[in-house]
Amino acid sequence: MTTMTSAALESQPAIAVRDLTVAYNDRPVIWDLDLDVPAGVLMAIVGPNGAGKTTLIKAMLDLVRPAAGQVEILGQPYRKSRDRVGYVPQRGSVDWDFPTNVLDVVQMGRYGALGWIRRPGNRERELALEALDKVSMGEFADRQISQLSGGQQQRVFLARALVQNADVYLMDEPFQGVDATTERAIITLLKELRSEGKTVVCVHHDLQTVPDYFDWVALLNIRKIASGPVSEVYNETNLRLTYGGRVAFLSRDAAAPATAQAAVEED
Repeated sequence: MTTMTSAALESQPAIAVRDLTVAYNDRPVIWDLDLDVPAGVLMAIVGPNGAGKTTLIKAMLDLVRPAAGQVEILGQPYRKSRDRVGYVPQRGSVDWDFPTNVLDVVQMGRYGALGWIRRPGNRERELALEALDKVSMGEFADRQISQLSGGQQQRVFLARALVQNADVYLMDEPFQGVDATTERAIITLLKELRSEGKTVVCVHHDLQTVPDYFDWVALLNIRKIASGPVSEVYNETNLRLTYGGRVAFLSRDAAAPATAQAAVEED
């Protein structure tokens, strides 16, 4: 885990959530949530099933309508900053049988810059191929997306986000259903984005990898339990508050229990 820079802490938040409440059928999924995401961090959103993690990402992207509150990204509502935001949805939410190839999917990431009337040209093709090379998928450019493995599909969607050259990236379970090699490749890429000053926010479910992968974390269970640097807020007390006490700790270093790993116990 890297140490937070003072610049990230002192600058205007990349994402500011204020008094956010989202309800489905009059049942609150997110309740009165305030959250600041500093610029230039790699942040995990963690919490149990039904905690509102995906809903929070969708509210940031104006994909769900809040009952109250507001979200600003880079100091503006999403509709005014959308060209600076990249999004990687859950792989399971995508129709992978849609008849298109890998290169076309990645080029879709340029539509925000092109508009919907202009067709992608040579420049967009070059950028898409560069992004595919970054995720080790260049040789699959002409492959139909339905013919890819789960890990390969996830890499394609990462390439689509990369080609946007965004300042803020929102990713919903980017490691879900991928093999260990793909997971290592993804986290390496996300850390490179952070080193370039990008802000990356990931819904994440593997509690054991949070200290290794992320420098900032938000613990969510309908309400915000805690948020801040992993070294400060990712601890036994906050995890038990988040998961209702169903958390077992596996310490790497018996002399440093504050940096213990955590895993949700099976019921």
